[in-house]
Amino acid sequence: MSNPSLLILPGDGIGPEVMDQVVRVIDWFGAKRDMPFDVSTDLVGGAAYDAHGTPLHDDTMAKALQVDAVLLGAVGGPKYDDLDFSVKPERGLLRLRKEMDLFSNLRPAQCFDALADFSSLKKDIVAGLDIMIVRELTSGVYFGEPRGIFEEGNERVGINTQRYTEGEIERAARSAFDLAMKRSKKLCSMEKANVMESGILWREVVTRVGQDYPEVELSHMYADNGAMQLVRAPKQFDVIVTDNLFGDILSDCAAMLTGSLGMLPSASLGAPMENGRARAMYEPVHGSAPDIAGQGKANPIACMLSFAMALRYSFDHGDEATRLENAIEKVLADGARTADLMGPEGGTALSTTEMGDVILAALDASP
Repeated sequence: MSNPSLLILPGDGIGPEVMDQVVRVIDWFGAKRDMPFDVSTDLVGGAAYDAHGTPLHDDTMAKALQVDAVLLGAVGGPKYDDLDFSVKPERGLLRLRKEMDLFSNLRPAQCFDALADFSSLKKDIVAGLDIMIVRELTSGVYFGEPRGIFEEGNERVGINTQRYTEGEIERAARSAFDLAMKRSKKLCSMEKANVMESGILWREVVTRVGQDYPEVELSHMYADNGAMQLVRAPKQFDVIVTDNLFGDILSDCAAMLTGSLGMLPSASLGAPMENGRARAMYEPVHGSAPDIAGQGKANPIACMLSFAMALRYSFDHGDEATRLENAIEKVLADGARTADLMGPEGGTALSTTEMGDVILAALDASP
């Protein structure tokens, strides 16, 4: 049997730095846990534009469609702000999501006990927080037609179209229900059925799919109320499912409940391939942070946790994913901090590589 395959796309800014530490973790699992991966590396985003004049080369896209999973660092930066929209670094990321048909985006918001004080909310509200937002990723207002900026009379008008088919809603809903069955069997669907026809359809389809999951407690909430509830009482939620636009907004809102974007991973899952594995791409939520790129200040934990999600969802190694997550939790509990996690008490921040060192040491010490 061949080894599972990973395509690593470090990208721009701090992407290569954090990915270097993830590669060390991948190598550790191969050497210490007899879990070797066939790893290849390529370019995406601004790095790809610099090399090829496009944010994603066709050959790279072909590789992404052939491997078991893609692990991406970050894309973008001010260097590319003046590029035409069609070749901006983010277009490479969107092309990967679209052509891999990654319709289900999993965005966990978990607050480690050691970092509960970093949240802008009171500690008792976020301590122990563990929610999952499932965001539909390949349709909705980001992809609907017509779209563009047009002349209308004596002025320009910008148009974006919110469009969903029943099938697109159903497959995202089933992904969320399946996840809820593995967690607390509780799912909240968020939309704007009070003012949007697409929201009415969304609620109808999710309700219908819910009939196939009688064990799951399904509730519905308007997305604006959902945003308010996330900052009022976030632990009332377990799994949330929502559309592309609202998912983008709500997941970033939930991310900040934990105190640092540098701590949050994500997974984007699609339909099964011939080998039975779902197409998948894993990436940290944080951006390319060009202001600290190359300085050894970046926090590699979100990218490491993204690999943990790959172990769990693509490679059926949930126990090993937990091993990595526990190692990270231990070093945080022991006080290890990168610059973004330094509290008012001060101290000495670990570099990106030093954080990698202590996490690998914790893995070595794991039972």
